[in-house]
Amino acid sequence: MPYDTHFIQTILLRLKMTKRKKYKEIPTVLTENQFNEFICEHLTSGARGPSTKLPFFKIFNYILKFLHMGCQWKTLPIEKTEDGKPEIHYTTVYRQFRRWENDGCFDLIFCHSVKTLHDNGKLDTTVIHGDGTSAAEKKRGDNIGRNGHKHLTGDKVVAFCDRNANVLAPFIAAPGNRNESPLFPEALQSLKKTSKAVGFTIDKCVMSLDGGYDSQANRKLIFNHNMIPNVNENKRNRKKTKCGRKRIFDESIFKERFETIERVFAWEDKFKRLLMRFEHISKLHYALKTIAYTMINLRHFTQ
Repeated sequence: MPYDTHFIQTILLRLKMTKRKKYKEIPTVLTENQFNEFICEHLTSGARGPSTKLPFFKIFNYILKFLHMGCQWKTLPIEKTEDGKPEIHYTTVYRQFRRWENDGCFDLIFCHSVKTLHDNGKLDTTVIHGDGTSAAEKKRGDNIGRNGHKHLTGDKVVAFCDRNANVLAPFIAAPGNRNESPLFPEALQSLKKTSKAVGFTIDKCVMSLDGGYDSQANRKLIFNHNMIPNVNENKRNRKKTKCGRKRIFDESIFKERFETIERVFAWEDKFKRLLMRFEHISKLHYALKTIAYTMINLRHFTQ
């Protein structure tokens, strides 16, 4: 093990003494100034053809409205012009959404939101909480599986957040029948990639996970990345105490999960389009999730 007992106890004691912060409302619409500051520079436009009738600011807000209301594209409420006609057709909004998804714009916007948090001192990566969440499918599509434990057919994602309930890394997605523990190495690489791009460090931080991720391989992987594992031990129906050194685990840090990662997943449910997966194509559903996580990160700057 790369750490001595005194060092780990010092880190855990410092985390207990840290005060928790209040949370702010998740935005579902952006002003033009907020859009220009956080979103506009990462959106692409077509090289050919006429420009759109509406500025990107209004089109992006229509996407947010679609995500928040959970309606179908064809029932998206479009504002009327002076002559009583819709100011834009819903198919135009959908085409722009598909263009931005294909160009990777939503991933860039999300990464920029994490960088903005880091530059403004809003990140607290002394503890990083990770967990997975499942979404039931409404229609058949790709990346779908039957989850017998939760009795639903759908997909799942694994995400990380800091102590202030800010989403840190693009999530890792898998069918609903996949176990979350083997997904952890890929998710950790995604976190490491984001930390390198943004500029925050994950060295010597505490990785807090539930018993579903308890395995020797995952603990060793966390240690090899110079992090401290705080994983709730999975007894796996053992009736006797397992032999060997006692696992590192602090109950008070584990309880923070309900104030952080579980709260993030609850905030995600504010966007009703994500309560169930309606999209046949998985990457479109995940693009909507990326937008939702971006709005969760931007809540500090949109009040």
